[in-house]
Amino acid sequence: MPTATKQLLIVEDENDLSALIADYARHAGYGAHIIADGEAALQRIKAQMPDFIVLDLMLPGLDGLSVCQAVRRFSQVPILMLTAKVEEVDRLLGLEAGADDYLCKPFSPRELMARIKAILRRTEHKDSAVSTPQANSFYVDESAQAISLKGKILELTRSEYLILKTFITHPGQVFSRLQLLDHLSQDNFNVTDRAIDSHIKNLRKKLELALPEIQAIHSIYGLGYRFDYHD
Repeated sequence: MPTATKQLLIVEDENDLSALIADYARHAGYGAHIIADGEAALQRIKAQMPDFIVLDLMLPGLDGLSVCQAVRRFSQVPILMLTAKVEEVDRLLGLEAGADDYLCKPFSPRELMARIKAILRRTEHKDSAVSTPQANSFYVDESAQAISLKGKILELTRSEYLILKTFITHPGQVFSRLQLLDHLSQDNFNVTDRAIDSHIKNLRKKLELALPEIQAIHSIYGLGYRFDYHD
């Protein structure tokens, strides 16, 4: 059972399925709210942020992929996408949009609950890892929009700050250029995916200046970049 009541938003237009998911969620100790339309779901998310979103790919009004992309422009709330399409390209598209996980229909509601619990546990751990300067050599100061390394504030551009913040809050996760670009698009609509490489290059230089021999941002051939750093 969760130690605090987490609120789940279930965005699914199949009434029987959404009701089943909600029943299992409430039995697991979560709050559950159902919306069957993509545009309505996006408006609710903006007005009242849930703790977790279960998002169907095929929705009336606005499809799940578009909803996911829109949400990622202003929030990192965990999202698990549901899809009836089993082709690999659809799965990759869902994750490219910023989803934390996906599940193909038909699925076991128990497996869905297990994945939700695991994702929430992982994201809560990541949040706590950057909440205080003592917890990690990297410290993200949201109010000042600044990042420090071992107590020394890094001189970062806005784009570099957003990229490094994304890495720090998602250690070990591989991000493609397009995923990183999506984190920047809310601030700069002219940036291109290849500009990400320049930002990464500059970030590496600045990290090395602050801490020689540091190797925190790794290139993953054919996929993108991954952040790994340990004291």
